[in-house]
Amino acid sequence: MTTAVGAGGAASFRTTRRRTASFACAASLVVAAVTACGAGGTTGVQHGFQPVPQTGGTVTVWVDATRLVAAEMYQKAHPSVSMNIVSYDGDANGSNYLQTKVSLFNRTREGWPDVVFSSQNNEVTWAVDAGFTAPLNKGLLPESLLADWAPNANDPCLVDGTLYCLRNDLSQTVLWYDASLMRQWGYQVPTTWEDYEALGKRVAQEHPGYLVGSAGDVFTPEIYLWASKCGANQITGPKAVTVRATGPNCTRMAALLDTLIENRTMSTSSVFSSDFDKNLAGKILMMPGPAWFGGALFQDAFKVPAGRIAVAPMPQWSGEEEPAVGNVGGGTWLLSAHSTNLKAATDFLTWVTTSDEYQGTEAPGYPAHAPAATTWLAKQNSSGYYAGDIAAPLRAAAGQVWPEWGYGQFSQEAIWAATVTPGLTAGKSIVSLLPAWQDAIVNHARANGYAVTR
Repeated sequence: MTTAVGAGGAASFRTTRRRTASFACAASLVVAAVTACGAGGTTGVQHGFQPVPQTGGTVTVWVDATRLVAAEMYQKAHPSVSMNIVSYDGDANGSNYLQTKVSLFNRTREGWPDVVFSSQNNEVTWAVDAGFTAPLNKGLLPESLLADWAPNANDPCLVDGTLYCLRNDLSQTVLWYDASLMRQWGYQVPTTWEDYEALGKRVAQEHPGYLVGSAGDVFTPEIYLWASKCGANQITGPKAVTVRATGPNCTRMAALLDTLIENRTMSTSSVFSSDFDKNLAGKILMMPGPAWFGGALFQDAFKVPAGRIAVAPMPQWSGEEEPAVGNVGGGTWLLSAHSTNLKAATDFLTWVTTSDEYQGTEAPGYPAHAPAATTWLAKQNSSGYYAGDIAAPLRAAAGQVWPEWGYGQFSQEAIWAATVTPGLTAGKSIVSLLPAWQDAIVNHARANGYAVTR
């Protein structure tokens, strides 16, 4: 069964029937935390997690529209599993739909889904306290499996060393560029931010109207300031954050962006706007951005012909010993602590995050599971769309996401949109807006119960 649910609660239904099956206790649950099952069965306690009685039955999975194909693929490959697939907004843009519904389910003591996909990386900031998400590294999933995720990929899921979700995909940033134009104009792909800025100045003089980047989206700080090791969002504990958005690592990148905005090689329009699509999409020389820019932006949205778009590592500041990149998105999967069918729920969770059938072949984004990422990269390289190998820079960037930019309960993108974007529109510099941005982060953090260090 597949149910489509809107964020406002209205629902339309597209239903397909699958055979209903119960799961026998005698077959062993293969979930270490559960020692007995069946109607009225008892449960064992492992590391503080006590599963509810395991009665089997239908597994309810919540997914967004993009991940719907994954759930349907699993259902087709496992016809004996009874599934209820619910399509919802995936908490896109921080809608908090999942949190709102879980709060309702906690009051009514029923209705929790077994497995949920979220487009957000900060769900555990509320889901653990709400008792919704189950600990995965305390007997439910083997360490040998969890070791296959990219370095630091599951950091947003950790609370005091306990893993409460699995990362679906990574959105590590790289430098996308038009290889044909680079070759035609005799430019070298910059490896440092200093060279990147210098090339932007040359482009302004020699090819006015062409772009080396965009600062017009709410994820601009995640592309540029995160990669600059700007300490605006360092989560130091479950309810503690350090906010230093005016330090030298922040101002150096803000000044670079201001320079390129002023000479018009850095757009202040959203890359998803009709204005950008109509007037600027065909004038991109370079654009720092996440792994998903290749397919979602250049290939699908901008329709850039095959053989032109290439990938290079993100530039680094001269003298920096440790490369750093940012991250824009990459969702998570949560397993409900209320599931009465942990065997089927964990089987789906494992398949949807690790399988070559989905993650390696069909997933739109770079898989967080490293072996699946190898398959995914091979498919991208064999597609014939990209100019040269894209695997090496993307794989390297997957392990270079700067770990000191955290995932708080407050939305950095919403704060940037409310604080910096209006100032940019009014012609103010990003450097001049950094103090207001810092104050806004502090205020939002405190409003969400964080102890703030400045």
